[in-house]
Parts: sequence; C-alpha cells; structure tokens
Amino acid sequence: MSQLLNGLLWYVAFLFSTTLHEASHAFIAMRLGDPTAYEGGHVTLNPIPYVRKQPMGMVIVPLISFVVGGWMIGWASVPYDREWAMQYPKRSAAMSLAGPAANLCLVLLTALMVRVGMMLGLFVPPESVDFTRVIASTGEGAFTTLASFVNVFLSLNLLLFIFNLLPLPPLDGSGVIPLFLGDDHARKYLAWVRNPSLSLFGILIAWKIFDFIYSPLHLAFINLLFYPEAHYR
Repeated sequence: MSQLLNGLLWYVAFLFSTTLHEASHAFIAMRLGDPTAYEGGHVTLNPIPYVRKQPMGMVIVPLISFVVGGWMIGWASVPYDREWAMQYPKRSAAMSLAGPAANLCLVLLTALMVRVGMMLGLFVPPESVDFTRVIASTGEGAFTTLASFVNVFLSLNLLLFIFNLLPLPPLDGSGVIPLFLGDDHARKYLAWVRNPSLSLFGILIAWKIFDFIYSPLHLAFINLLFYPEAHYR
C-alpha cells in the first residue's frame, strides 16, 4: 500500500475518532445542563469546528507524527462552563467519561465487524499482530484497503479509550474521579486539578507509563477478539 493511501486511512480514522470523542463530551454536557459546547457548534460529527479550534492538534501534529513515526497523534477540545462543573461535579464527571465511552463503542462495533467479516471469509487472523496489524484480508485490492483501515481504526480507538481514562490531569480519567467522591471533596479536587503545571506533569507521567499499560491490554483484546481461532503472545 502506498504511503499516501496509508496516510489518508490514518487521517480519516484519526479525524472521525477524535471528532466523535469530543462531540460526545459536548452532547452529554448539553444534556446535563451546560450548553457552552452546543452553542459553540460542537455537538456535531462535522470535524471542521474542531479543526478550527485546534488546528495544531487536529492537522499539523497528526501529519508530522505520521511522517516521522508512521502513525498519528493529536488532540482536540470542547469548551465547557467551569462554574457548572463546580456546581455539579457528578455531571462534570459524566461529561468527562463520555469521550472515552464513545471510543470504546467504536472499538466494540469494529470488533463486531471483524467477527462478521471472518464469518463471511473476508478476514482471517494474521500470523503475528502489532498496532497496525490486527486482521488480515483474504482478498486483494479493496479488501486489503478495508483490512488496513480496520487495523488502524480498531487500535487507534482502543488507544484513545485507554489513554484518556488514565486518572491523570488533564486526561478525561482525572475528570471521572468526582463520580467516586462526595460533592464537597469533588469540588476541592476539581479546583486542584486545574493547576496548569499539574496538567503538564500529568501528561509527562501518562506518556511514560502508557506503553507498559497499552501493549498488554491491546494483546489481550486481540486474543479475546480471535478466541478460539488464534492466540498471540
């Protein structure tokens, strides 16, 4: 497969997955009483509002990371009312959880697609697996392209789900913690995690530990996906 086509598959997967992640934050915030993101046009699967808000995270960094490393990384965000979050910390936590939950739904839907494809004889377990090789195609041309997209889409959404649930600011996992706290303690916690230096520290720690977390979980998911047809180590 040409580098250009591979890059296009990556970018489509990244753009849709990130857009759905952020739109889910915006939608749940709207339903729970904060219309900030909705009024800003972010309750949508149209990626343009997110690209306009974060062109560095949605365009420049993903393209650079693909050219340098052969995969894409980036970010996006939606606005929210911090006073609303302080007044309703449990609702704020639900908003934080919505993004990773959307990525998990995409992982499960893609896994279902893989199982159906295997039943139809379109996909088979590969000889070995890694981040960009989860399934193999039994055909050529469009089937190979479809398999390549599924490989990227499944692994990328599993990554977004796991990474964003790490309980470190500014990741969504840190915003989920108020679900397990009383309101007073939750408000104190939310005030504490808004420290910009704490967010920078959290991102550095997350990147350091993520490889140790993601790789075994990715492998376990693939083994579960192909059980009992294949088992990888």
